[in-house]
Amino acid sequence: KNISYHTYISITNLTMTTVSCQRLRHCLLQHYQRVASRPQTSAGKHTKIPPLSSSAKKSNHRSFSVVPNLEEGGFIQPDFRPHRIFLMRHGQSLGNVDESAYVNTADWRIPITDLGRKQAKDAGKLLREKISEDDAKVVFYVSPYLRTHQTLNELLPFFDESEILAVQEEPRISEQQIGNFQNVQQVLNAKDERSKFGRFYYRFPSGEAGLDVYSRVSSFITTLVRDCTQYNLAGHDLDDVNVVIVTHGLALRLFLMRWFQFSVHDFEESYNPDNCELVTLEKRKDSCGHSWMELLEKDRKNLRLPENCGVPRNVQLHHLQGVSDECLENTWGV
Repeated sequence: KNISYHTYISITNLTMTTVSCQRLRHCLLQHYQRVASRPQTSAGKHTKIPPLSSSAKKSNHRSFSVVPNLEEGGFIQPDFRPHRIFLMRHGQSLGNVDESAYVNTADWRIPITDLGRKQAKDAGKLLREKISEDDAKVVFYVSPYLRTHQTLNELLPFFDESEILAVQEEPRISEQQIGNFQNVQQVLNAKDERSKFGRFYYRFPSGEAGLDVYSRVSSFITTLVRDCTQYNLAGHDLDDVNVVIVTHGLALRLFLMRWFQFSVHDFEESYNPDNCELVTLEKRKDSCGHSWMELLEKDRKNLRLPENCGVPRNVQLHHLQGVSDECLENTWGV
């Protein structure tokens, strides 16, 4: 009650990027609405708090949660989820069939094989079949590695330029770093040791642990959310937008681990997808307007993930699936 009007305006005009800040903004604006609707007493006189300015009402912000719709006096859930997210491991690479390829060639310059190119073309046909809606748009993210770019080059011809919103190279979805030019036997020994120690925490002597890849993939997800929010603000219906991420096996599984917030144990029990296998997340909605992404069941089973790993934790917590008669107020899923 003692927060001034000008303090409210200052808060609403801040650019907030974290969930906690967004919730704080939501609570403050909700409280301001309640306070502004009734007279306040100051030194025995009744005074009215001035209405929110148009700039405060229309301020653009990154959002993960439910925020007030001040124009209508209700609430809206800003949409940052595309219709689908397709995760794809690159086509078969020379390193997949010959470990000695890493001796004289940098990992990020390893090419795909002829079979890998065919796998990518087949994946492009399948992707085109899945993205068949008239108004469909596609956003591509690709790891900087040669093998992922070569895979992407086989996908792009299946889409018209007018259908592609963006093609972005993204270093944070690169392969796990296991060293520079490599001694084959040392790498094989390290991979054998990793299988015993665990992929998530094992650190290659001159490279990364799975935990490092998890951290950078988590940062990329924040960018993905921001980009989708910006497409929405630019007038694109996210129900028509499909995101395709061409990456690597470990990075793909760690993306899922972060998105669905499953445990290290569940990650360790999972398997990489085959080369150019499509792993699909689809948007789900209930009758109250809540939305979230779910991993297709067949993909979850192929990756050897348990049932709880295909639905965001917040959705399970709030029991949003199948809600029809009653809506839970102020709930959100990832």
